[in-house]
This record gives sequence, structure tokens and C-alpha cells, in this order.
Amino acid sequence: MDNISNGLGFGSSSSDPKAAVMNQVRQEAAMTNARQLIEKVNEHCFEKCVPKPGSSLSSGETTCFTQCMEKYMAAWNTVSRQYINRIQQEQGRSS
Repeated sequence: MDNISNGLGFGSSSSDPKAAVMNQVRQEAAMTNARQLIEKVNEHCFEKCVPKPGSSLSSGETTCFTQCMEKYMAAWNTVSRQYINRIQQEQGRSS
């Protein structure tokens, strides 16, 4: 998350109150998005990998769940990097 927030300028300190509020809003939006991602990953992967919930996961269910989460996280990272690059390009054009 640090790379994402730093890439979007969240880590920069500013004495400008408007910039500080905007940074706070961006940070809160990023946290909300991250929470939603985790909820969706858990929901989707659990439904896919655990057809009959029990008191524990089988090794196959654990493997499936792990691989499913890794795929989601890889996709999330790819999309996040592209989004950050686009934001930075647009900021460069407007400067």
C-alpha cells in the first residue's frame, strides 16, 4: 500500500490545508478499495474453493484458496500500477 500511496502523492507533507484534506480523502478511498478487494477475494475464492464448509480446510481447498488469492492480488497490483502511471502522466501533462 505504501507504493500506491506514495505513487499518488499521499506521503507528501504539505502546509496547504486543501491538499491535506485531499490527501486524507485519497487515503480513505484507497483503504476502502483495499477492504473491498479483500472482501471480494475472500467471498469469490471461498465460494470457488470450499464447496462444503466444515470445521477445517482440506489441503486441496487450502491450495485452491491460496492460488485464487494470489491471482486476485497479482491482478490488483497490475491494475494499480497502470492506474498510478496514468495518474502520473495526467499530472505531468497538466503541470
